[in-house]
Amino acid sequence: MTVYIDPPSWPGHGRMWSHLVSDASYAELHAFAARLGAPPRAFDRDHYDVPAERYAEAVRLGAVAVGSRELVRRLTASGLRRRRHAGRRP
Repeated sequence: MTVYIDPPSWPGHGRMWSHLVSDASYAELHAFAARLGAPPRAFDRDHYDVPAERYAEAVRLGAVAVGSRELVRRLTASGLRRRRHAGRRP
């Protein structure tokens, strides 16, 4: 059971963002995000959006840093991946 984070390379709202995921359960992910201080609104379907300035703290708390492709691979393998439905706007 591990929580993973990718590098802050996703732009939005004038900042750069990382994605935080679990390979075990949403409960594990939500608990880790609470320890990190991520607000519930940062949860998006199957991950938390984490601003670049919180990346080092997430790693310090135990998130494993991986590349974005590896993060998606692990999330998909866990069965926790929730894709956006076709035709729905982000």
